[in-house]
Amino acid sequence: MSIEIANESGVEADEAALSSLARHVLDQMRIHPLVELSVLLVDEPAMSELHLHYMGEPGSTDVLSFPMDELRPPQPGGTHAEHSGGEQDGIPELLGDVVICPQVAAEQARKAGHNAQEEMELLEVHGLLHLLGYDHAEPDEHATMFGLQDRLLASWRSERELSGAADGTVSGGPDGTGDQGTGDRETGDRETGDQEPGDQGSGDRETGDRETGDRETGVSEEGAG
Repeated sequence: MSIEIANESGVEADEAALSSLARHVLDQMRIHPLVELSVLLVDEPAMSELHLHYMGEPGSTDVLSFPMDELRPPQPGGTHAEHSGGEQDGIPELLGDVVICPQVAAEQARKAGHNAQEEMELLEVHGLLHLLGYDHAEPDEHATMFGLQDRLLASWRSERELSGAADGTVSGGPDGTGDQGTGDRETGDRETGDQEPGDQGSGDRETGDRETGDRETGVSEEGAG
């Protein structure tokens, strides 16, 4: 499994933690071990440009998800091998890109009462779940997705705390604060879809198309409250 974290935002972030969290989510969701994932941190001007270009909306946003392959969560009891996402044996394929704006995340973190690193972790998990086909437009979808999001974050943080206790360190964000649970906090208006831009309003998900090299991807917008 290849996970690339690129920080082009000019803001300090715990990139190792984001990589660890992404790996934990993909492992827990039993995603094929040969997939590749890209997580990109960008500044507000760059995010504003992406937001306008792919979503047709002005201003910055907190996170955008660009699904690459039609991967879906396995059925209960499924395995990595059974959930290959149509990959050729031994050939890794790109799951997609999650693009996060730390400046927007920091503002949302202040309103939520936790640190910016924790907000970025929350956004990363949310973006990953959208890459895997989860949505929350309907009440039952919302309950499923946010419940899973909270469980994945809690299990990863619990592992980090146990690991930190074992080696005498305490896990936390770049500002030195400890991890906090997410509870049922709504992360804001988020938009998704497959290949064509939607006309859904705030709180729904819509997609557009983006070219990356020789590939075309769908794009999903996140928005944390």
